[in-house]
Amino acid sequence: MAVHRQISCGNASRGADGMFQFSGHARRTALAGSAALLLVLSACSSSNDGDASGSSTDASGKSGDATTINVLVHDSFNIPDELIEQFEKDSGYKVVTTSPGDAGVVVNQLILSKDNPTVDAVYGVENFSVAKAVDAGVFAPYTSANLPESAQQYVLDEALTPIDMGDVCVNVDHAWFKDNGVAEPVTLDDLAKPEYAQLLVVEDAAASSPGLAFLIGTIGAKGEDGYEAYWKQLFEGGAKVASGWSDAYYSDFSASEGKGDYPLVVSYASSPAETEGATGSLDATCTRQVEYAGVVAGAKNPEGAQAFVDFLLSDPVQEAIPANMYMYPVNADIALPAEWEKYAQLTDKPIEIDEAQVAENRDAWIKAWTTLYEETAR
Repeated sequence: MAVHRQISCGNASRGADGMFQFSGHARRTALAGSAALLLVLSACSSSNDGDASGSSTDASGKSGDATTINVLVHDSFNIPDELIEQFEKDSGYKVVTTSPGDAGVVVNQLILSKDNPTVDAVYGVENFSVAKAVDAGVFAPYTSANLPESAQQYVLDEALTPIDMGDVCVNVDHAWFKDNGVAEPVTLDDLAKPEYAQLLVVEDAAASSPGLAFLIGTIGAKGEDGYEAYWKQLFEGGAKVASGWSDAYYSDFSASEGKGDYPLVVSYASSPAETEGATGSLDATCTRQVEYAGVVAGAKNPEGAQAFVDFLLSDPVQEAIPANMYMYPVNADIALPAEWEKYAQLTDKPIEIDEAQVAENRDAWIKAWTTLYEETAR
């Protein structure tokens, strides 16, 4: 039997089976994006040269007598082992995944190593970073023929295939507000009021994918002329900025296992399914996030990479996505778990912003946000 091995340079612990394990619906843990760190991450990725038995992978993509598919993923990738093993049995390929960190780190590492790629496929590039990656020329053109009709709306470029999606929203701890006799906020404008801003924890937009999605959502709602004033209100009102989602949700959020001090947190519309309704998401704050997979330009095994992208759209994988990665499958015909139907509905009206506008201004917006944060909140 082929061995599915994941190498992670992020925060994780090894389970008894040797796999790296992540708690709860471990989402987009953020890492800083400096050039020095990316060089370390690149080295970490290239260190995964063998399978669990120690055999090496040569330039042809072969590991022993099996053909290897090297896949770069973000640190929340979690497909059940039995599905990977079945794919390996059916296809004859062996899957080796490398996880350097958050989705933003994945994109940066792809760009850093584009002249000498170490992987064949990638999963986890999100819609607000697609243009940056495509413009850098890191993908070979491939959109899976398995893409269902319901997912056609998410295709942004022929080089990538949408796999899953979700809403980044502010989550609220119902019990905290009830116990303290405070009305829950409803809108983005409510959050900017001092009495609510001091209760809110957000993620670093320069390092975290939900942090970036929330920033872009505020720009979609307030416009380029109004978002900085809005964020100044949040910062001056006492909003906390966490380095990434894991810290914000599991340490700072009052309804999480960390029992933190903040009853409002930027998270996902799916998060209330884990708390069985003890928390909720504020529909007026939601921004749609889509995650993609693709074939890396210059891949040693492009056929295997294409097969892996197709595999991610198979019904068993699409059915496994909610419980294992806390995202929604792009195939609308896949039934969601009962608790999702009850507690984790997507909003009908997410905040929208033109993708071309995001592509043109993404880096400038992040820079402006970072400057404002440094000047106002620290």
